[in-house]
Amino acid sequence: MSSFDSMFTYSSALGANDYTAGTFLIDAATGLITWSDTLYRIHGYQRGEVVPTVELAMAHKHPDDRAKILEMNAALSQAGGHFSCYHRLIDSFQREHRVLASGEAVLDADGRLFSIVGIMVDLTSTVHSETERATRDAVAGAVRARAVIERARGILMGRLSIGADAAFALLCIHSNYTNIKLAAIASQLVGLAEDPRNAAAFATLVHDLQCHTAHAPAIRREKVKQPAAHKS
Repeated sequence: MSSFDSMFTYSSALGANDYTAGTFLIDAATGLITWSDTLYRIHGYQRGEVVPTVELAMAHKHPDDRAKILEMNAALSQAGGHFSCYHRLIDSFQREHRVLASGEAVLDADGRLFSIVGIMVDLTSTVHSETERATRDAVAGAVRARAVIERARGILMGRLSIGADAAFALLCIHSNYTNIKLAAIASQLVGLAEDPRNAAAFATLVHDLQCHTAHAPAIRREKVKQPAAHKS
């Protein structure tokens, strides 16, 4: 079986940086495993330090994943076929890896398990990079949303001569009533307010914001200035 140690690997999350992938072959009769050099490194070893066996490989599986892996192995032993398994692996230094193993269980002529051949990809760096990117994007999005909400609150304070809490309550009540995210309502309000051509639409939105307070709990309505009643 060819080794993946010298092959080019690519991760969209890591860009030009390689990620780790290796191959394995399990001999069902002996329980011995042939690992590529990369598989030794994923498990925290160098070639020659240990003899890979099914028992050793299972000992490195995360305790919470071990039962499902044993269940999958039992099914492969009976029916053979292809498999794919994303799980956690604990190396000899007690470091956790996120790995994807995939391959094929081969049966002999009598229907007994002969071997399992496959590859294992260490996705730890990719997962960490994607998580960090998602966190950064979420924080940046929250900051942008907060800024827009603050601008919308200021616009309402000036337009209606109300306090900061009352202006924020208007936005929240309208968000709950329309089931539209607060940041989206604030963005719409700011966009309309900044363009004089949208004066009518802006006035309508402000009116809707005020009117929807009638559907809010009394304690919140008290904070919001209601439209003045028309004298007959």
